[in-house]
This record gives sequence, structure tokens and C-alpha cells, in this order.
Amino acid sequence: MTSFVKDAAHHLKVLCNEIDTRRVGSSGNQQATTYVANKLRSLGYLVEAPSFDCVDWVGGKAWLKIADQDFEVFPSPYSLPCDVTASLHTAGSLNELQTVVCKNEILLLHGEITREQIMPKNFPFYNPELHQLIVSLVESKSPAAIVAATKRNPDLAGAVYPFPLFEDGDFNIPSVFTTEEVGHRLLTYAGRTAFLYSQAERIPSKGCNVIGRLNPGAVSKITVCAHIDAKIGTPGALDNAAGVVTLMLIADLLKDYSGSNEIELLVMNGEDYYGANGEKLYLEQNDGILGRIQSFINMDGLGFQTGKTAVSFYNQTEERITAFRSILQKFPGIYEGEPWYQGDHMALVMNGVPAIAITSEKFMEIEQNYAHTAADVTSLVDLEKLVETARAVNMIIQSIG
Repeated sequence: MTSFVKDAAHHLKVLCNEIDTRRVGSSGNQQATTYVANKLRSLGYLVEAPSFDCVDWVGGKAWLKIADQDFEVFPSPYSLPCDVTASLHTAGSLNELQTVVCKNEILLLHGEITREQIMPKNFPFYNPELHQLIVSLVESKSPAAIVAATKRNPDLAGAVYPFPLFEDGDFNIPSVFTTEEVGHRLLTYAGRTAFLYSQAERIPSKGCNVIGRLNPGAVSKITVCAHIDAKIGTPGALDNAAGVVTLMLIADLLKDYSGSNEIELLVMNGEDYYGANGEKLYLEQNDGILGRIQSFINMDGLGFQTGKTAVSFYNQTEERITAFRSILQKFPGIYEGEPWYQGDHMALVMNGVPAIAITSEKFMEIEQNYAHTAADVTSLVDLEKLVETARAVNMIIQSIG
């Protein structure tokens, strides 16, 4: 136990403190995937790192000025830059968005339109019709730039406030975001000339998943997954360095595995990225053979210092669930929680794959206070919970004949 806790502390320090960012496409993201790949190789795994094209992004200063009044705004992640002098127009509802005339002008979005973050226009797994309609309407209006005033929404945007309404490298109207309070102030300047400037750069880059295998070529396999990327501006300790650290501990426990299944350790890259590139690549590479997966075990947001570790089951037989429950009873810090639909496992669940999701009991506390912010730091992670989870997952894998 002591040795594993020390290993977990070291891995967490490297991923969150020694590497300055894990945003997809960044040098830090590439350092992180290389670090994990090297660790898996050292344990005797056959390692591959299938790559994908992506966009890295760097934002800089942004400001908005109207009638000698300055308003604090922030560049939207993955937005194009802008330097615009134009009239300010506003839309706070779908009806207002349908009627506003703002071609080559600055459009302030507020109210019900900005209640939740708009899903990226090409996101493959979840894209509500309302979001598609908003994007279509905005693009049809052809504003020179967008200012979005947003509310708090931890369910979809984590603890970030204000949150960027658009976080989409496929959306080509420059945008910035600001608080709901600033939005209210801006409404009084509708029709006035505004000056909006935002520094931003899209940088073509590469990313990769990392896959470690034991017993490759077996008829069936068990996949253990954790995403390695993090949002821009966060160390991502809980989301999701803790999951990757636990995967590495599991790799150590399984290095002498002699069962009949292939062991596939999948370090996914892109769960917090607008393009979901890693998920799409994995599904493409496993098209037609997802039936090989006996169980897809996904770990995300686990190890929070408060509460227990929560496990939930999907597409599993009652016989197997009963067996898993008997294993979990051996671990006092782990319990069977409510279904959780926000992780990488859902892309597999929707394809009928049996899955297990592992996260924190106090997941919503993480979302409301830490997720996607600079506050998601290593001191929030209980290392012993990661070790306990690794031991439980090892026992579950060993039980799957």
C-alpha cells in the first residue's frame, strides 16, 4: 500500500505540476502521453500511440470599450481573433435572434440563449437540436464578432464562471465571453459603437491516444480507460489526472496477468476537447469489433477527498453484477452509486458494450467548485482512494473469465 501511494503521488505530481498543461495539441499534452506510454512499456505492455490531427489554441488579451467605458471580456477557447469597430446589437431569446440584423456588427448574446454552453457544431455524441438551431441562426446573421454574457451552469460547464458560450474550433465567428452582470450593463449601450479586440491563435497540431496491451489477440478483451487531457487553464487533478494515475497503478497490478482475456489499457485523449478526437479515433479503430469487449471500465473524476468512490454498471448481466458487488463489498471506500452519463464510457454503452463507470460520490461538488478551473489541484486528491480503486478493478478484471 505504501509503495503504491508513493507511486500515485509521483505520477500526480508529474501530470499536474511538472507538466504545465494537458490541453489537447499542446506540448504538455504530448509530454503527458509520452510519460504514460513509457510507464506502460516499463511494465512490459505492448504500447501503441495512434495519433490524430487537432488544433492547439492560445488566447491572449481581450477588451471591449463603449463610450469610454471598459468592459471585462475573455477570448472564447478555440475562437478566431478579432479587432472590430462596429455597432452593438443584442439578442436574448430565439425570437430576438431570428429578427436581429447584425451583419458585420457586434452581437451581444444574453438571457435564455446563454443558459448553457453550446455544444460544438460537429460534436458526434451529444448535440441538442436547440444548440444546432442557435449555431445555425448565429451563422446566418454573419456578425463580425460575438459577446456572450453567461450565467453559472456547473452541470455542463463545471465550476467556471463566466463560462464560454462557444468552445468550438469549427465555429468561425470570433467570440468573447463575460459575466451576466456585465451583460446587463452592456444592454444599455445597444445601438452604440463598440470597440472589441481579442488575441487568439489556432495552431495545427497532433495528439494521440495511448494503448497498452497484454495478451493481444485474445478472442475477448477487457478495457480500462481514463482520459488524459484537461481543459485550458486547469491542472486537472481530479479531471482527470487521478483517473490516469489509477490506470497506471492497475497496470502495475496486472503486469503478471495470466487470464484468457486481452488487457487493453486505454489512455483516451480528447474527452474535454471540442472535437472528441480520441474517442472518434478509438471507435473507428474498433468498428465492427466492439463485441470483443467483455467490460469497458472508465475512470473519471475519482479520488475526491470527500465522500466515497462511486461505481455504476451498464449493459451488464445480472450474474456479473452480482459477482462485481461481492468484490466491492471488500472495499469500504467504494459503493454502488447512481448511473453517471457524462464520461467516455457512454460512447461504448450506446453501442451495447458492457461497461463500468468509476467516479466520486461527491461528483456534483467537484463540478460546482473545482472542475475546469485553476482550483482543481492535487491537494484535492486522496491517494489512498486511488490505490483502493486500483485494487478493486484488478479483482474485477481477474474475476472476468
